[in-house]
Amino acid sequence: MSLQNGYSINTAPLDDEEEEEEKEEDDDCELLVPPDAVPPRCCSSRLNLAVLMFLGFTVVYGLRVNLSVAMVAMVNNTEPTPSTNNTNSSKHMCPLPGTNQSNSGFTQPDWVPVYPWDAETQGWLLGAFFFGYLCTQIPGGYLAGHYGGTKFLGFGVLCTAALTLLTPLAAQSGPRWLFALRALEGFGEGVTFPAMMAIWARWAPPLERSSLMTFSGSGGNFGAFLALPLTGFICETLGWPAVFYLCGGGGCVWAVFWFAFVSDDPRTHKRISEEEKEYIINSIGAQGTGHGWTVPLWSMITSVPLWAIIVTQMCSNWSYYTLLTSLPAYMNNVLHFDLQSNGFLSALPYLGGWLLSTLSGVVADLLIKRRVFSITVTRKIFTAIGMVLPAVFLVCVCYVGCSHVWSVLFLTLSTTTGGASAAGVYMNQIDIAPRYAGFLLGITNTFGTVPGVVAPIVTGYLTEDHSLDGWKRVFWLASGIQIFGAIFFTIFGSAKLQKWAMTDEDRAEAEKRRTRSICT
Repeated sequence: MSLQNGYSINTAPLDDEEEEEEKEEDDDCELLVPPDAVPPRCCSSRLNLAVLMFLGFTVVYGLRVNLSVAMVAMVNNTEPTPSTNNTNSSKHMCPLPGTNQSNSGFTQPDWVPVYPWDAETQGWLLGAFFFGYLCTQIPGGYLAGHYGGTKFLGFGVLCTAALTLLTPLAAQSGPRWLFALRALEGFGEGVTFPAMMAIWARWAPPLERSSLMTFSGSGGNFGAFLALPLTGFICETLGWPAVFYLCGGGGCVWAVFWFAFVSDDPRTHKRISEEEKEYIINSIGAQGTGHGWTVPLWSMITSVPLWAIIVTQMCSNWSYYTLLTSLPAYMNNVLHFDLQSNGFLSALPYLGGWLLSTLSGVVADLLIKRRVFSITVTRKIFTAIGMVLPAVFLVCVCYVGCSHVWSVLFLTLSTTTGGASAAGVYMNQIDIAPRYAGFLLGITNTFGTVPGVVAPIVTGYLTEDHSLDGWKRVFWLASGIQIFGAIFFTIFGSAKLQKWAMTDEDRAEAEKRRTRSICT
């Protein structure tokens, strides 16, 4: 598709010659259409899609994290506490906030069952979700890139929600059954993020990518923010089984609206305006089509920018998943907050992460649109901010000891500043290969999910005695991994469209640009 008013931001130059490499920073900032040709975003189909996707990921993360808080209620009355005769444990335990009395716990309805699961068992159950989540990332991304992502995202949420309804029955049957159910939930949800990337590859105009994608993806942080305090409240009022019934039912309701109002492609959307349709199609160009059945696997395997994304996401996710799955346990076992306070305070970091990730997308689009920085530099800046600052704040948690106020503040700041990376490495796949973005996200998220499996288990081992020293080791480990990831992406990351991702039309357009450059 030829563009009359400019070049696609996805069009990269043919970099066989030295001078073309030197112009990379200009090439990945090439504007697409004049600003007056952009239809308003308010009430547009692309914004409606972003809102529905935002709500979908709100549900997804609610389904993912509800067990983290509910676990406190499920084992509360039977979880063995550290012996006061054990000097290694009692020496480092924190006092109760504002009182010297022992923690009286919380009340639930009398009929609610509780289970004698130790810290190691809880760690395995919290990590079970990710065993299934690993399996469907790559096939989900591949099929979503070929067929379109709306059905995969919709059915992924729907299946996870339906399985969540069975959680109380599985818990009653034993930890092995609950582990298997959580793994199946992860299996269903594994297609959702690759499907999101495949959808935006066809729907997101390049100069709006950062804002649209960070807003829709920020539903994850918003879902955690809502689910954590609501789970605590529901556990104390209705009992922990109600958490899974309500969350599962909410996911089923969302699926009805999703299938009724979304479309894989702007060309097939029934309610989109012609002006918006032409804008999206012309701005994305040839990259806004499916990738077919064949993909350049060897070129992907040997792509340095792709490996930069993989390594960096693994490093970032280690810290994120550590807090996502284990923060309620820290609030309960070390800081001794009651269940409702636990849920609210555990949720604060995700409120900040939601706000900052959304803001980072808007700022990133402005920086790119006004050519303050190239796309590559912009992605590296936001990645560095979103990984270095969280690491610093996690280290601060280690030094404030039992201070409840400072611990909550630094944990909140850590996850809040981590939201900046949403406009960095987490959308880099769509920069380097828009047509294959869903498949690439499947690959990178598969590697990025490994910390979701390992981190809760490692945390369980390190904090087996519920000591403050054990949690310090958890936070130091997460901080060091984050710093390494930030350095790695700064050195090897890139937002340049890769040669193996270019279509014949992209190559022809790039050749025309090089010819014009030579002639002038």
